[in-house]
Amino acid sequence: MPDRRPKPEELLKLAQEEEARQARGKLKIFFGATAGVGKTYAMLEAAHEQLEDRVDVIVGWVETHGRTETEALVKGLEILPPRLVEYQHATLREFDLDAALTRRPQLILMDELAHTNAPGSRHPKRWQDVVELLNAGIHVYTTVNVQHLESLNDVVTQITGVRIGETVPDSVMEQADDVELIDLPPDDLLQRLREGKVYVPEQAQRAIENFFRKGNLIALREMALRRTAERVDQQMESYRRDHAVQRTWPAAETIMVCVNMKPRGPRLVRAARRMAAGLHAKWLAVYVQTPRHLRLADADRERVNQTLRLAEELGAETATVAGEHVAQEILAYARSRNVTKIIIGKPVRARWKEWVFGSVVAELVRNSGEIDVYVITGEAGESRPLITPALARTNRWPTYALSTAGVVLCTAVAWLMAPYFDIANLIMVYLLGVVVIATRYGRGPSILASFLSVAAFDFFFVDPRFTFDVAAVQYLLTFAVMLAVALLISNFTVRARQQAELARDNERRTALLYALSRDLAMQRGLENVVRVALQHVTEIFGGQVAAFIADAEGSLALHHEPHRRFEFDPKESGIVQWVFDHGERAGAGTNTLPGASALYLPLIGVKGPIGVLAIRHAQKGYLLDPDQIHLLEMLTNQIALATGRTLLAAEAQQAHVAAETERTRNAILSSVSHDLRTPLATITGAASSLLEGKEPLAPTARRELAQAISDEANRLERLVKNLLEMMRLEAGASRLKKEWHPFEEIVGAALGRFEGKLGDRTIETRFPPELPLVHLDGVLMEQVLMNLFDNTLKYAPPATAIELTASVSGHTLLVEIADRGPGIPAGDEERIFDKFYRADPAREGGVGLGLTICRGIIDAHGGRIWAENRPGGGAVFRFTLPLEGSPPRIEPEGDGHRHADT
Repeated sequence: MPDRRPKPEELLKLAQEEEARQARGKLKIFFGATAGVGKTYAMLEAAHEQLEDRVDVIVGWVETHGRTETEALVKGLEILPPRLVEYQHATLREFDLDAALTRRPQLILMDELAHTNAPGSRHPKRWQDVVELLNAGIHVYTTVNVQHLESLNDVVTQITGVRIGETVPDSVMEQADDVELIDLPPDDLLQRLREGKVYVPEQAQRAIENFFRKGNLIALREMALRRTAERVDQQMESYRRDHAVQRTWPAAETIMVCVNMKPRGPRLVRAARRMAAGLHAKWLAVYVQTPRHLRLADADRERVNQTLRLAEELGAETATVAGEHVAQEILAYARSRNVTKIIIGKPVRARWKEWVFGSVVAELVRNSGEIDVYVITGEAGESRPLITPALARTNRWPTYALSTAGVVLCTAVAWLMAPYFDIANLIMVYLLGVVVIATRYGRGPSILASFLSVAAFDFFFVDPRFTFDVAAVQYLLTFAVMLAVALLISNFTVRARQQAELARDNERRTALLYALSRDLAMQRGLENVVRVALQHVTEIFGGQVAAFIADAEGSLALHHEPHRRFEFDPKESGIVQWVFDHGERAGAGTNTLPGASALYLPLIGVKGPIGVLAIRHAQKGYLLDPDQIHLLEMLTNQIALATGRTLLAAEAQQAHVAAETERTRNAILSSVSHDLRTPLATITGAASSLLEGKEPLAPTARRELAQAISDEANRLERLVKNLLEMMRLEAGASRLKKEWHPFEEIVGAALGRFEGKLGDRTIETRFPPELPLVHLDGVLMEQVLMNLFDNTLKYAPPATAIELTASVSGHTLLVEIADRGPGIPAGDEERIFDKFYRADPAREGGVGLGLTICRGIIDAHGGRIWAENRPGGGAVFRFTLPLEGSPPRIEPEGDGHRHADT
């Protein structure tokens, strides 16, 4: 029996996974078919039970939907205050993740796992908040409906006609420590709807007529029950694996059909499919790859591949198991997968062969134990092979000649040893020769060598010599034992050689797949993924290789290697489209359009066909080899998965860009419209008072109105200037015009713009006496200082000082602007530099671009800008500028100013 004990690396992996689970919080999901079945109610009841056990429980987020019984259960539980988010002139209430992490309870309740967070939140989805809580070691109770699972989204849409926009990855549910199904019959749920216990009466009636139709509820309930059953089955499999349980636990039916190269294989597969459908059971199709597989005819190997492909098309999970003893490997794999029923074909060979060589069926029945074995008959010739079978010699004639020469060499060596060694030692020489011949030339030459060795030993070394007569009868037994031992050694050696070849072949396939997967995983972008994939296929198979990848409209675009052009015949475009539409291979070497110049294989991703792989080889029959086709199909699957992943990433990026664009547009409209209206209203009002006043205004009043017009016009100028500068920075159109400037003069120019706006605030500047000239763009740097001063004035309290300092450290100029205002909210030190982000949206003035422009200009100068909170209160903005190059020589003049001698 094969050794099925856990390997050390498997035990280490289990220990590491268990350690990670211990450090992570526990996730319990209350799972239901749809809204109204009582998930939130059950979650709150479980929370009260935990509270009675003195567990620290808080409510992170719970939606009661106005249900009085649910609201009653919320009472008595600590509720985390929500986070308020301003969005499109509305205040949204969201879960406060940072507050939860700071509070750090033992258990937190998070209703509606599939919820989408408001724009500006740390995570776009609530399930991502839950993952962060779990990673922090906090246990989580949450709720989710079956229609929100990502893998079932299309199925739910097909059944209900409603596209669910909020989904949760299946991996989140798979990683849950506990899933509790909250079930309610459809009639009871409809009654709850009519009673107004789920929605208000008007909404309830619309729901009953649309999504909550009884047929929809029945289908969703079945999906929830099946998904929960699958989850329980996975838990049982994990338990059996972790505890090394070898016996089958027939908790659920699992069927396994055994296939081989016989023509009745498709019949067995279809029978297994019918049995699995009748029992609603999972089913597997397994092929045991013995050393004999290498000696199979091409037709037999292709028949195996065809049978396995048929099983996959019918919904089976297929597997190929390598081993020498078929029955032992079948039973070992069946027990590892908790199989309850095995289907195998009825033996058709002669009874005497079963007595001599043994029967796989008999051994299966004898050793199956608790597993049921179904023996099904079949009709020979039922499946027509793809390739016409042909007889082929397993060994060439020269190998038999070399085998004969090997026996002659052994005889010569034994002849030289004969005077000094006993006759039994001479037999060992011949046996050694048989081992060498079996290792190098295979079974046929080794069998010939066995018979020739006995004959040579009899002829040259047994009295009477040089004749085949035997003087003593005992030598007949010697010859028989010698021949039997030689044949056994020959057979064992050939088997070992075949197993080694099989292992090398499997290792080669694994290495090729690993190399392809590794290189594909390192690539980003569709062009790079396709290029690397085509390079690998070309290196393995040679010839010309190309890929046809579908775009968003479904049109197939040709991709080929940069230095190896694929000569595509436009007449074969129909073949490419057929392969893409049907998901089946076609072209050279297949039963579909075999006259084509190339072989075309479909690239099938997670969501269906994504393209077609084309390969044209100079040797027409090269790709007809079943092993080559099987390897090509495995590579194609890897390429399809990588390409599909890239396409999905591109779609996600496009969706993110679209969402970001929409968010930016809304932010611009919201902020700019407000900040344009305010100064325009002031200007309009002041101008109207100056123009339409019936009585002459006093000079002081006229001056105040004129000053208001001037101030608001300057404010509009800064707003428009910031918008234009932001556009230039994003488009890369802003070019630096660097010159040598005294930094003090730039500071003075910026401060001059704020004359009369400081109120009772003061500005304290501290510069070193020998501050060097700085190579920078004076206009842009002045804008940086103006934006920082403007931001500081908004938050600096009256009668306080704004501190501006500059210092030199090495080859870097450090500038600091500090105030004693309220400071920066924790966690916003980086976010305040984002576009349109405002730490205090309620504060008047600004659209959230000033600091973003500062960062863009400082980055363009090769510097860095950041913000921190000051000890004792207030904020400080710091930025650095590199002191690069050698400044020009400065000569003093009579007026005492510095001038650069250029």
